[in-house]
Amino acid sequence: MTIPNAITLIRIAAIPLFAAFLLLPGYQNKIIAAAIYSVLVLSDAVDGYLARRLNKVSDFGKYLDPLADKILVITALLGLIELKAVSSIPVMIIVAREFAVTAFRLEAGRKGLVIPADILGKWKTAFQMLAVFFLILSWPYGELVLWFSVILTVVSGIDYIYKSWAKVF
Repeated sequence: MTIPNAITLIRIAAIPLFAAFLLLPGYQNKIIAAAIYSVLVLSDAVDGYLARRLNKVSDFGKYLDPLADKILVITALLGLIELKAVSSIPVMIIVAREFAVTAFRLEAGRKGLVIPADILGKWKTAFQMLAVFFLILSWPYGELVLWFSVILTVVSGIDYIYKSWAKVF
C-alpha cells in the first residue's frame, strides 16, 4: 500500500464523520463539518502530489482517488438536500454524470484500459468542492457556483466519453 493510496483510504473512512457534523443541528456543527471537509479536500491534493512526487502513481490510485472525490461530493450534496440547503435538480445531474463516467471507466478497466481524469474533470471536481464548501456555510453565491459546476460536470462528462469512446469500443 502506497502512502498516497493510504491517504485516499483514510479520506474515504473520514467521510461519515464529516456527514455526521453536517447533519447535526447548529451552525457550530456546520463550521466543524466545513473544517473536516476542507481537510478532506486538501488531502486529495496532498495524495495526488505525493503520488507524482514519490513516483507512486498506480492504476489502483487512478480509480480510487476520483472515487473518493465522488463519494465525498455526493455525500455532501445529499446532506445539503436533507438540510434543504440545495435543490435536488443539480444533485441529480451531478450524480447521473458520475455514475455514467464510472460505468464507462469500469468498461474501460474490463478491457485493460485505465483512463485517468483530464484537466476538465479536475476543474469540475474543484468547482463542485468549492460549491459544497460555500453551501455548507450558507455563503453567498454557493448555488451559483454549484450551477457552474453542473455545467462543467456535464461538459467534462461528454468530453471524457467522447475522447475515450474509440479506445473503449
